Amino acid sequence: MSTTKSEIPVRMPVLFLGHGNPMNAIEENEFVQGFRNVAKTFPKPKAILCVSAHWETRGTLVTAMLSPKTIHDFGGFPPELYQVQYPAPGNPKLASEIKKLTKVYTIELDEHDWGLDHGAWSVIKHLYPNADVPVVQLSLDYNKTPQQHFELAQELIQLRDKGVLIIGSGNLVHNLRLVDWQNLNSHDFAFDWARDAQLKINRFILDGDYSSLIQYKSLGSSVEKAIPTPEHFLPLLYTLALRNERDEISLFNDKAVGGSLTMTSVKIG
Repeated sequence: MSTTKSEIPVRMPVLFLGHGNPMNAIEENEFVQGFRNVAKTFPKPKAILCVSAHWETRGTLVTAMLSPKTIHDFGGFPPELYQVQYPAPGNPKLASEIKKLTKVYTIELDEHDWGLDHGAWSVIKHLYPNADVPVVQLSLDYNKTPQQHFELAQELIQLRDKGVLIIGSGNLVHNLRLVDWQNLNSHDFAFDWARDAQLKINRFILDGDYSSLIQYKSLGSSVEKAIPTPEHFLPLLYTLALRNERDEISLFNDKAVGGSLTMTSVKIG
């Protein structure tokens, strides 16, 4: 029996999305337009696996509930932001498949506790506003080294050929202590050190120099200032680990906000 065109598996791209301010979930700006536009460049996925900066755990977990809750893991924002719900279904079958894929590293199922944090839903809602694509989240094990995170991601590469869109969500330059709140809405405003870090990191991404990015702590004072803690940077490594030699790589939303944050996003494939 012949295979129809619609049945032929499509290799999904991989995304890293700079999620920035949680208010991006409900505001209209060039960054959310960038999220919507990139979703138009590839087929609708069967499911999404998201690695968010905002779920750190001991060991690696994957959500395995049928109806993940919308988590409002932030404070001090307008009431309308807390009213947002993103009722995308979960996918326990995919979660179990992800658990079985890893041979070197161990992934456990979270069937009750987590859901979708704002690192996931605040960006995915712009890609798929109808919440009609199942979403599972993979946690960041705070005991793993950057190299181990990269290697774990490599074990998941075959998901791309099964209609799964893998998204890393964080920010490449992310120093909240140094944000200039008065210039949060200024067009592409970055402190000198933040711009230097942005240009360095972007160059390594586009050159395919992932070894340097895995060893980001050796990249000098500007990058050290840009990545004071690893959780917003590590989702990038999950994205890059899933690239093969034929994949094109491009940047979008490549601007800075508040002096010490960048919204740079990456598409692979």
